This record gives sequence, structure tokens and C-alpha cells, in this order.
Amino acid sequence: MTATAPRFGAAPFVRLLLVTTVLLGAVLTVLSGTASAHAALTGSTPEDGAVVAAAPKDITLTFSEQVAMGDNSIRVLDPGNKRADTGKTRDLGGGGTVRYGIDLHAGLPDGTYTVAWQAVSADSHPVSGAFTFSIGAPSETTAVVPTEEAGGGLVGTLYGAARYLSYAGFILLVGGAAFILGCWPHGASVRPLQRLVVQGWITLTAATLVMLLLRNPYTGSGQLGDAFDLGGLQAVLATKTGAALVSRLLLLGAAALFVAVLFGAYAKREAPRDEEERKDLTFGLAIGGTVVAAGIAGTWALAEHASTGIQTALAMPVDVLHLLAVATWLGGLTALLVALYQAPVIESAAVLRFSRTAFISVVVLAATGLYQSWRQVGSWSALWDTSYGQLLLVKVGLVAVLVGIAWFSRRWTGRLGQRSEGAAKAGAEVGAEAEAAARDEPAAETERDSEAEAATESETGRGTGAETVAATTVQRDSERVTQLARQQAALASARQKRIRDADPERTGLRRSVLAEAGVAVVLLAVTTVLTSTEPGRTAEQEASRTGGSAATAPATQGPLDLSLPFDTRGPNGKGTVRLTLDPGRSGANVMHIYVDGPDGQPLDVPEVKAAFTLTSQKIGPLPVVPDRFAPGHWSADGVQIPMPGDWHLQVTVRTSDIDQTTLDKTVKIG
Repeated sequence: MTATAPRFGAAPFVRLLLVTTVLLGAVLTVLSGTASAHAALTGSTPEDGAVVAAAPKDITLTFSEQVAMGDNSIRVLDPGNKRADTGKTRDLGGGGTVRYGIDLHAGLPDGTYTVAWQAVSADSHPVSGAFTFSIGAPSETTAVVPTEEAGGGLVGTLYGAARYLSYAGFILLVGGAAFILGCWPHGASVRPLQRLVVQGWITLTAATLVMLLLRNPYTGSGQLGDAFDLGGLQAVLATKTGAALVSRLLLLGAAALFVAVLFGAYAKREAPRDEEERKDLTFGLAIGGTVVAAGIAGTWALAEHASTGIQTALAMPVDVLHLLAVATWLGGLTALLVALYQAPVIESAAVLRFSRTAFISVVVLAATGLYQSWRQVGSWSALWDTSYGQLLLVKVGLVAVLVGIAWFSRRWTGRLGQRSEGAAKAGAEVGAEAEAAARDEPAAETERDSEAEAATESETGRGTGAETVAATTVQRDSERVTQLARQQAALASARQKRIRDADPERTGLRRSVLAEAGVAVVLLAVTTVLTSTEPGRTAEQEASRTGGSAATAPATQGPLDLSLPFDTRGPNGKGTVRLTLDPGRSGANVMHIYVDGPDGQPLDVPEVKAAFTLTSQKIGPLPVVPDRFAPGHWSADGVQIPMPGDWHLQVTVRTSDIDQTTLDKTVKIG
């Protein structure tokens, strides 16, 4: 029976970790939904819900930061769902103000008009919205606007997954290479570490290509088929984000050359006589690798949060340092985990060097993260009241947990560094024995092939039976040599695995590092969602404009149903008004008003009317004059509530020619 040397694949825990990484990334991508608006609409003319006496000449929109808009980015729809604009978007910005406008057709009739807009914010995320205004008086409208936010749907989910994988690939590529160059140079010849770095490069390259193809439908139609629209792709290449993605692909070409040298010429410099040449090559790879890694990190800084807002000249290099620190820490942690589970031996000095490197990375991460947090959050209230601030607190908590686990890892690292030289020497000898056995096997196979070939030639040339028997004997002997080499390799590998698994320091370190890696997976997912969430500064600006909460949209309310007693102080002047508003949210509603006398029977009064006012946004009063449906019953269809909020409701009841009263009530309409 032929014994073969076992090939140690990923341990079950490592497999579980990889599966968890992929699933968690996918789940959080779906849960995060579309990217929240990073550029907020801070004002418009006319304002949302406004009622103007005459038709305006144009519509203008003001944003909190730079946006990109095309000719079809703003659409104005009349009550019959027809375009009321000229279709030409104008840039009206200047002096730090971001404002766009679109002209309206002349002679627009009275009624409620809908303004739908879509743009791409300066940090690369698509944003969209809609609001209404009325000319003369509110009316019913059949205008249909997209209910799905920009960047949503299947395309948004795929784009978000590609963003997560691009971060993961960058961390594995940069962190794995940094671990080899800075902590364990001999790891360049370890096959599992080679696979890790190469898989990081492949993941980052594939994710970047997917993002480039999906960019057009992600910021536009939302249709997956438009990913292969050459015209749309050309338009994407002209944008800042498109240029950043193309630059990343070019830098990944240079990274491929770096990886080839690292696992080629560098990995072969093992002999003592090559030590000087290895040092020179290490220095060159370190400089070149740092430049390429910083360039790749800069493609994120160029296109996302760091490129917008305040202090961009400082924020962009800080963002590059932040990404490099994250990659060095988490990517090196993954490389260490792979080495502990799959490499035959790992030097304790390498583990100690990574411990120091990780500490420096955490310090840099904390310093740059603190600056970024101040820049994006802006205030203590935004830290607690916005989605961005809440996610940031979750991230900080995960980092604290990760650092706590790392403290235990450092204890195991210290014990690993103090173990006896005899144990280390024994492990090295076993590793050498396994390598020698592995080398003997292909040599034996080569010898067997050459002898078999010689025997075949002899049989062809002479054709004697004795020579054929001799050739067969030689072939059997070579097969025995090959079998013996494989058995030796199997025994050496088994012995090597027993020594590795019996090391308590190594086992303890493996478990703590595995726990670190598990938390790091969650941390990476939260960070990916955080980068697609509206920063606290712009969220608060948007909240101050709408009068709502910056944390979440106002909760959807059910139908409004209330009872208000009244007294006009005239004959038959007492009773109760019951008012219902269905569905009780922004948009068209149906209102019913019932007037009952003191005996609970319908009270037929001459007139009932109502009005809604949103004081915080200076909208209204919006009058509602219901029609008499039956004695004591008044109704009105198509009552337009422009936006959610706390509305001031006034109901006027007239019981005679001179007796009337107005009832006031603040109601929340979602």
C-alpha cells in the first residue's frame, strides 16, 4: 500500500471563520440597504409643501456638499404626471454654495406639483428624493416617482457586497505581505501564506472590476443589464469615482509584480551567502510595497468621505494612514492565524515582531480614527442621535473587545518566546526532515522515469527476453524507492503535526488569535456599513431643514382619529367633533368630520372647515373645505399632507350665522 504525505488544509475553525466572513458580509450588505444620503438637500425654492400664489419660473435645490447632476437629474411633474420642466439642469452654485436649478414651462395651471431629483454626492454615493409644492391651492396628483432610493435593489446589494470584498482583499493583500516582510521573511516560501496574499490580490481585483461595471446602474437606472452599457461605462470613467477605480486597477498591476518578486526571487534567497542580497531586496520590496499600498488606499480617500467636507487636505492622508494601519493589523492577524494552523513551524521571534507591529498599528488606528470621528460626527448629539454616530460607537466597542483579546494573545506570545531552545530545535529538525522527504520523492520519481526509459530503449534495440525482465526489475525497484520516500514524508509530517499540536503555547495563541480574527470579521463588516452611512454632520443639517430627527425617519403613524368637544355659546352650540384622517401620513389622505350634539346624535351645522400648519417648516396653513355628505357628516378626498411632522390642526365649526368656534390640536402625522 502506497502512503502519501498528508496535505494539511485549513483547520475546521479556519474554514468556519472564512464562511462566517462571507455570510456576515452578505447579510450586513443586505441589512444596510442603500447608502444613506451623504449629500443632504438643505433647501429648495419653492420649499417642500409650500403654496405659492403664482407659478415660479424655475425650481432650485441647495445641497450640503458637492453633487454631480445631469440634464435628467431634476424632474418636475404636474398633477397629471406630465413633465413641467424644460429638461435642462443649470449649475447655480458659487461662493461655497452648492445649488442647481431647472426652468419650468410658462403658464402652469394651479395644483400640486412633484419635484423628483437624483444625484451623486462627492463621496461617490447616489442620493435621491422628492417633495411637493402647490400653485394656488393643493390638489390631487397622479404623479409617480420611484419609491426605491438611489443605489438600492439588486444592483445596490451587489455593489455593497463588492465594496465589502474590496476592503477584505486589500487587508489580506497588504497585511499578509507586511507580515512576511516585516515579521517572518521565511514565510515567503510557506505555501499557505502565498495563497493568502494571492487570494487577497484576486479578491480586490475582481471586486474593483465588478464595482466599475456596476457603477453606471448603481448611480442611475438601477437595472443590472446596464452594467454592460458602453456609453454608461464611458460616462463613469469621466467621474471621480471611475478614475479612482481605474487607478486602483493600474496599481494592482504593480502589486502583481510585487507579489511575483516576493514569492519568487525573494523566497529563494534562503542560503546564508544570499543574506546581503536578501536584505537589499527586502528594503526595495518594503519601499515599493509601501508606495503601492498607499496608492491603493488613496483610491478610497480620493473618492469617498475624506474627499468631501472640512479639512480635505489633511483628511485624505489621514484616511490613507488609517487604511494602512487597519490592513497591517487585521491582515497580519489573518496571516498569523494561517501560519499557526497550517505552517509546519513558525519562529517565536516572528510572533513577537508581529505583536509589536500590531501595537503600533493600533496606536495609529486610534489616532487617525479619533480625527475622522470628530470630522464626520461634529457634535456630541450627533454621536448619539444619528445612525452614523451609533455605528461608530459599535465600531469603537468592537475595537475595544479586539484589543482586550489581543492582550491575552500577548501573554501567550510571551510564553511562546520563553519556551526552551530544545523544543524549537526539535521542531525545526522535524520540519527539515519533512522537507527533505518531500524533495526525495520527486527525485525518486525522476530516477524511476529515467530508468524505465532506458529499459524501454534497451528493449527496443535488442529485443531479448532477459533485457525485458531486467527492465521490469529496475522499474519495480524505482517504485519501491518512490514508495519509501512517500512513507518517510508521511511519517515526518505526522510527527511534525504531533509536535505542533502538543505545544500548549502555540495552541493557546492559536485560540486567542482565532478569537481576534472572528471579532475582526464583524469589525470589517460594521466599517463597510459605516462608510456607506450618512455622516453625522450632514444628518444634523438635514434634520434641521426638515425639523425631524437625525437618527431615523419619523415613525409611520396609523389613521388619525380624534374627538374634540366644542361650544360656540349659541343655541345648539355644544357638541363634539370627531375627525378621521386616513391613512394618516404624508401624501393624499381622506378626511371625515362628524359633528354630534350633546345627546350623541348627528348635529346638522351650516359649515365645517379645517386647516393644517407645520410651524417648524413654515408650511401652511393648508385649508381643507370638506363637502357635506349627510347631516352631521362632512368629508374631503385628496387632502395633501406634504411631509411628516407635528402638524397644528385647526377645525372651525359654525352653528349659526354668527356663532362659531375654532378648535386647535397638535397631531403627529407620519
